[in-house]
Amino acid sequence: METIYDWLSVAVFAGLIVLFLQRSAQEKPRDKMIYYAPPTIGCAVANYVGNHGYALFFYLIIAAILVYVWYVLKPLER
Repeated sequence: METIYDWLSVAVFAGLIVLFLQRSAQEKPRDKMIYYAPPTIGCAVANYVGNHGYALFFYLIIAAILVYVWYVLKPLER
């Protein structure tokens, strides 16, 4: 946890974990676990490219992850 890329990618990943745990505790979970794989892998890739000096790609990947979460996982939908 040395760079801003580490902190931001872990923050997004932590949000995914909270969303997953909240939904998996429901009586009938509506999400499949595989739906969380793309953003999770994206966090790892974003962190990697950010730590190797590709800041623009880091921010693009993080933006893509957030768009995916918003449209596929729908965090504010009840």
